[in-house]
Amino acid sequence: MLNPEFWHQRKVMITGCTGFKGAWLSIWLHKLGACVTGFALEPDGERNLFRQCRLDRFVNTIYGDVRNYGKFKWALEEASPEIIIHMAAQPIVRESYRNPLKTYATNVMGTVHLFEAVRKVNDHKRQVLAVLNVTTDKCYENREWIWGYRENEPLGGSDPYSSSKACSELVTSSYRNSFFSSERYAEHGVAVASARAGNVIGGGDWAADRLIPDCVRAVMEGRPLELRYPDAVRPWQHVLDPLYGYMLLAEKLATVGPEFAEAWNFGPGEDELQTVEWMAGRFCKAWGEGVSYRNQDNRPELHESRLLRLDCSKAMGRLGWRSLWHAGQSVDKVVEWTKGYMQKEDPYDICLRQIEQYTNELADNSHSNQLMYQEARRT
Repeated sequence: MLNPEFWHQRKVMITGCTGFKGAWLSIWLHKLGACVTGFALEPDGERNLFRQCRLDRFVNTIYGDVRNYGKFKWALEEASPEIIIHMAAQPIVRESYRNPLKTYATNVMGTVHLFEAVRKVNDHKRQVLAVLNVTTDKCYENREWIWGYRENEPLGGSDPYSSSKACSELVTSSYRNSFFSSERYAEHGVAVASARAGNVIGGGDWAADRLIPDCVRAVMEGRPLELRYPDAVRPWQHVLDPLYGYMLLAEKLATVGPEFAEAWNFGPGEDELQTVEWMAGRFCKAWGEGVSYRNQDNRPELHESRLLRLDCSKAMGRLGWRSLWHAGQSVDKVVEWTKGYMQKEDPYDICLRQIEQYTNELADNSHSNQLMYQEARRT
């Protein structure tokens, strides 16, 4: 379980706070009492979770681009965070084909700017305790094999997005080894890690070229959803699952340090991997009548992985983390969120309610596990 006392009044900086995952993380951290500063591009359009939830009410938001080193370094000096969770990115595979220059500049040099700013600022203030770079499961050299990738597998990527995230991982490792090594931890005091999550879904994601947001748009526009790669298998998970892992890891980085300063996978269990078509079918079933999908006749001539799995045994064993909501539940939560939104319910209230549901289930599971452990010891 998360430690509320650790997060209360903790100064946290989230890059990419106006993105889908960044907005959910901002809400959860604020609920825990953290002092959140965000550095991100301005929200794009009216359908943006950060804007819809009016998160600038309690997130001290500095609008800027991680490609601008000077602006980011100034923001870091102003915020003086203890923990940085780096989520600013160009996150869409198909967009990376359309705009590879922006993708590499944001995902690679943006990461360089982050660590260089931390290195410079921390030389004077010694404020930053932990930096977590959030990348993706697509950073691995995908060989389409049936078992999950472990954190020590080779990095790679055939498309600009995936390879840019592999580069971001290499930048993280380089800065950790060169400037934030465990051997010199007493000098610099910064623990650096990276987090690789699966395909994340949740209410309030309006991004283009993602399966579940495409489902939502199809419903709202009264048309069938078209599936590009119906047989592709992905490690789907609700957004709250990896965010829970990120916060657990950040606690360890800030309190224990070098022991946890490495790469970590956060994904669903092996029995939770589902095809694109299964997910679309589950969405239609959860929504009810009047919703359908069809397979696209002419698929785009772009390379996309067919099979992708993660081995999350390290996070399960050393952090006590595991995915809580299975793929079907995650889809149901998206439908619940979207229907509430369409009925004019406050998006912020829906997010808070689902975070409370999630944390209550975590507590129940933790209590059940303790009872099972005590019973096992007695017998």
